[in-house]
Amino acid sequence: MSDVVQTITETAAQVITAIDFVGITVFAITGALVAARKQMDPVGFMVVGTATAIGGGTLRDLVLGVRPVWVDDPNYLIISLVASLATFWAAKAFSRLSPLLVWLDALGMALFAVAGAQKATALGAPPIVAVVMGVMTASFGGLMRDIFCGEQPLMFHREIYATAAAIGALAWLGFHIFSPSWDPVATTFLAVTVGFAVRGAAIIWGLHFPQYRPR
Repeated sequence: MSDVVQTITETAAQVITAIDFVGITVFAITGALVAARKQMDPVGFMVVGTATAIGGGTLRDLVLGVRPVWVDDPNYLIISLVASLATFWAAKAFSRLSPLLVWLDALGMALFAVAGAQKATALGAPPIVAVVMGVMTASFGGLMRDIFCGEQPLMFHREIYATAAAIGALAWLGFHIFSPSWDPVATTFLAVTVGFAVRGAAIIWGLHFPQYRPR
């Protein structure tokens, strides 16, 4: 029985890693598409795309005082660079897939939010810090992209994005604190589903926060 449980756990970990790499790829492509609008050269594509893909996780790790994940696993960096450079040659094709990319981006956001909260918790951070680290992991790559490209940061402009990341991170913390006996893989997928559902609802129904307007 223990061998079966170990096999299931290893399979789930492989699935999570695969989704993680999908999220890195999508973030790199969406970042590079902004570089395409700014008519940058291949180096600009790689810088902007890679910053979008791994910037949030890098900032999270630096704040937590650990080595960035891509230093120990260069696959994160390689995937980011390759996806960004590929977008330079196929920006028009990727632009036609923008509806799909929006949903994949939402999935990546939800996964990274939970992953950020998990890593912060594993390093002994308090719950509120874990939530902030989840939001940072999911959102700050896009913030760096917007700053590099001179765009108004998405997370500060009505979009329910960082909020969805916070809700996903909070959901995982709730499962972790109040239901510690639950299977950790199951709670991860449940929390990712919560964050994804919030972002998906915002996409489908055009939900957003009210914008301040001077009187």
